[in-house]
Amino acid sequence: MQNIVSIKNLTKIYDNDFQALRDISLDIKKNEIIALLGPNGAGKTTLISIICGIVIPTSGSVTVDEFDIIKDYRETRSQIGLVPQELSLEQFEYVFNNVSYTRGLYGKAPNPSLIKKILKDLSLWDKRNSRINELSGGMKRRVLIAKALSHEPSVLFLDEPSAGVDVELRQEMWETIKDLRKSGVTVILTTHYIEEAEAIADRVAVINKGELLVVDNTSDLVQSMGQKTLLIDLHDAIESLPLNLKNYNLTVLNDGLSLSYNYDSKSKQTGITSLLQDMKEAGLRLKDIKTEQSSLENIFVELVRENK
Repeated sequence: MQNIVSIKNLTKIYDNDFQALRDISLDIKKNEIIALLGPNGAGKTTLISIICGIVIPTSGSVTVDEFDIIKDYRETRSQIGLVPQELSLEQFEYVFNNVSYTRGLYGKAPNPSLIKKILKDLSLWDKRNSRINELSGGMKRRVLIAKALSHEPSVLFLDEPSAGVDVELRQEMWETIKDLRKSGVTVILTTHYIEEAEAIADRVAVINKGELLVVDNTSDLVQSMGQKTLLIDLHDAIESLPLNLKNYNLTVLNDGLSLSYNYDSKSKQTGITSLLQDMKEAGLRLKDIKTEQSSLENIFVELVRENK
């Protein structure tokens, strides 16, 4: 699949000598959703700001659809839509007029039929004649997306799209983002919601201290780096582990009624067979057994911890 954004050896050092980005290289494919994960101060905002032409890099290069963000800034900016985290909207404007006005700021000719389609796709058409200050927080965020799409960009940046949105609206927002991808828009989002990346992103890029730690398909990242946990429910509670189980690094849970055992599912020897045999020899009666896959959140925390 063709790349829509190519980042090569990108570095940013601010005037106070703070290095926000360290030799970042990343290719983003057309028509994908990629999530940028990282703690506060990791460099996510600086990276997005450089691609969008807001911040000048110290070194390295970025191209959008093969146009350089500095030499060909008019072409690149026309292809990028940015939805900021802050709800910065003209509160007393009408929805339809405000979205149409934003299109004009990019030098685009009026296109009422396109604005109508965007508002319908974002479930805003019935609010087209409402003032923005009359809308809920979730609807206002949709207006921000509509404004960012008004000039028909091929790349859309979403900075914390679900921030301040309740659980139900968050689910709706995820579906909206998936629909944008189906329409041919490449979506790049930053998020603090690990489940958001796991639910909608094709790939995940983890950034910490200005460095790109890992980039991988979401499912492959969980599969390759996540451990599995064997959860064992017992018929009778135990006060302490039998001596023959001490070497398994088991965790006693649920007031002695459950045990957990972490293992690498890709390993040739998981230790499960010998564990169950030793539990039988210790006289423990099993009530239930199930496995759980490590979540993206566990992987993210571990990656950031290793990079400290």
